[in-house]
Amino acid sequence: MQTNSKPSASLSLDLDNLWSYMKTHGDAGWESFPSYLDVVVPRVLKFLKERNLQITFFVVGQDAALEKNRAALKSLTEAGHEIGNHSFNHEPWLQKYTMEQVEAEIAQAEGVIEKVTGQKPIGFRGPGFSVSDSVIAILNRRGYLYDASTLPTYIGPLARLYYFMTAKLKDEEMSKRDNLFGSVKDGFRPIRAHFWRSEDGVEQKIIEIPVTTMPIFKIPIHVSYIIYIATYSPALAMLYFRVALWLCRITGTQPSLLLHPLDFLGCDDIKELAFFPAMNLSQDKKLKLVDEVLHLYASHFNVMPMQKHANAIRASL
Repeated sequence: MQTNSKPSASLSLDLDNLWSYMKTHGDAGWESFPSYLDVVVPRVLKFLKERNLQITFFVVGQDAALEKNRAALKSLTEAGHEIGNHSFNHEPWLQKYTMEQVEAEIAQAEGVIEKVTGQKPIGFRGPGFSVSDSVIAILNRRGYLYDASTLPTYIGPLARLYYFMTAKLKDEEMSKRDNLFGSVKDGFRPIRAHFWRSEDGVEQKIIEIPVTTMPIFKIPIHVSYIIYIATYSPALAMLYFRVALWLCRITGTQPSLLLHPLDFLGCDDIKELAFFPAMNLSQDKKLKLVDEVLHLYASHFNVMPMQKHANAIRASL
């Protein structure tokens, strides 16, 4: 399925759990940390094994801290996949944290993830694409190879507006989320991997691997977005993705494609997240779409986990 003659690309999955979506949405009951990991993890691992794909799973520390999730999380490394740090509390407003809070958030997640999976994370992705110079400084200090928290798109405010329209939040909670999914200025961020530059323009040693958006147009192409388009027209969704991959090839962009658990879970699996786009589709329809997307992706690129991709990028920068 993959050949070394193709350009490199990476594939990752943010292992956001049921409780983390409920928490961000303002739904009651998240404090008991309801989980679907025992359902989605075996399904994803089977899917990837059948397609001979190795990827990176960004794990939330709070899930690793709970006994009920540990078997599922351990199975990720047993299957040969890379583990990344996705914060401990999964709060998509890390840019509002103090330096001390950032340090505690990353370190706590790092420790419990390593304990459960046997693998120390050296890659990080902030929940909700939240990132700051403080986050990067802590990652540098802790020896991380790469960050993958940026989403270079102009449409973050539109996504936030949709989210606020469906959420059940008090004013105080809304204010925490006032930069959720980023701002218009995020559209000016680079699409290609690069060394991080602080707000004052100083280059850092950590590699930033953005979640790839469509070159030139900078609109999302992650798999959840493709599935959403497919609720209107599967043919249009695949054409959209083909154009994105073609633009990546002609611009020399080595893409990093993002998956989410809800790409593998349908309306027949879970009812609590009906407010999410495309949650009206069954798991069978979603799995068919994901199969088409990843087959096309792997036909154009040599797909690998993010650590391997970051090492290749570092050697070329």
